[in-house]
Parts: sequence; structure tokens; C-alpha cells
Amino acid sequence: MDLSFVIRLGVLLVRPAALVAAAPPFGGSYTPAPVKIGLSLILAIVLAPTVAVPAMTGGAVIAVVVGRELLVGVALAMAVRVLIAGVELAGQLAGFQLGLAYAAAVDPQTGARNNVIASLYANLALFSFLALDAHHAVLRALARSYAAVPVGLGGVDAALGSMVARTLGAIFLIGAQLAAPIVVVLLIVELGLGLVTRAAPALNMMIVGFPVRLLAGLLVLAATVAIVPGVTRDVAPAVIDLATRLARAFR
Repeated sequence: MDLSFVIRLGVLLVRPAALVAAAPPFGGSYTPAPVKIGLSLILAIVLAPTVAVPAMTGGAVIAVVVGRELLVGVALAMAVRVLIAGVELAGQLAGFQLGLAYAAAVDPQTGARNNVIASLYANLALFSFLALDAHHAVLRALARSYAAVPVGLGGVDAALGSMVARTLGAIFLIGAQLAAPIVVVLLIVELGLGLVTRAAPALNMMIVGFPVRLLAGLLVLAATVAIVPGVTRDVAPAVIDLATRLARAFR
């Protein structure tokens, strides 16, 4: 029995399946497995007429090709992961400053413990990503990746390390910029409370300080939460381009 067609389809399925499994708009821990499998099959079938999959013999060769395809798919999924992780980091920083770290709960999207601000920011970024049709850009990047990184054996570019560092650095850059207003305002509030404590030592800042910080932080949060969709719109093209270059490092 000739199994070459099945092997080629299976190899072609790996890259879209890795993208679907790792990118939040397409799949995640909250998405049923049949949905992710079905979407991966649909993408593979759509791409099959335009993607050349060479004939492969030998289990070792197939394993290397499958591993490479898996890495390329995960690298493309980093476009969304970086954006969501960045806004979640901003929410974590803001929630910590507001004193909401003790109220963290398990986020069904990631399976990690996030405070309510981090979950709010992540959902806003994800919905904005979908509203901007940025997931279509990710799928187009997947289709173009087969021209830049054809299926088969390949190597690893020397720039892989720097690209990984830039990808991880983008998370901290997005998070720090998005959380900066709340962090700066609460720092000023802390300085003001410190001056009040020196002027009135009998005043119990442990009791008075927490509601003051919470009120100031919530006011700033209400004023700045609307910038999350704008940040998503501005950052999405950059992170998609960054993920595309990260995937090209495996050619």
C-alpha cells in the first residue's frame, strides 16, 4: 500500500495545527479538541493545492521535518501570544499596584492565575484583534510562510537567538507601556501618603492608604482602559511581522 499521500498530508497538517493550537484566536485550552482538529484539517486542505510537499523516506527524516514544521507553526503563533502576554503583563502590574493580586483567579483562556485587570486587558486585546481582522493577517502569514520556509529539511539561522530575544522583549515593552499610567499615578499617590505620614504620624496609613490607592487606581484605570484597543491596532502589524521573521529563522 502506497502511504506517500497520507504522509505528505500529515506533514502538511503539522504547521497549521501548531498555529491553531498555540494562537488564542484559533485555539486554546478553552477550545474543544474537535474544533481545533477540524480547523487544522480545513487549513491543510485549503493549502494543499499551493504547497509542495516533497517525498520523504525514512522515519528519521520525517521526524526532523515534522519537528521543523512544528517550530515554524509555533513561531507564527507568537504574533498573537506576544500581544496577549504583553497586555496580560500590563494587567498584572496594574492589578498588583491596585492591591488585587490576592483576588487572582484561574483564567480559563490560559490556565494561569490572573487578577481581574489582567483578564480584562487580555479579553479586550483579543476582541480587538478579531475586530481588526488581524487573524486574517496571521492566516495570510501562514500561507506566505510556505514560500519563505518550504516544507522539508532545513537549517537554523544564526539570528534565531536575537529574534527570540526581541520577541520576548516585545512582551515587556507592551506591558510596561500599557501599565505606565497606573503605575506612575500610584507611585505619586504613595509619595503623597508618605508625606502625609511624616506630617501626621498618628494617622494610620495601613487603614487609610489602601482605599486611597484603590480609588486613585480605579479612576486612572477607567480613564485609560479605552487605550487597549488602540494599542492592539498599533502593535498587531509589528508583532505579526516579528513572528514572520522568527519563523524564517528555520529555513
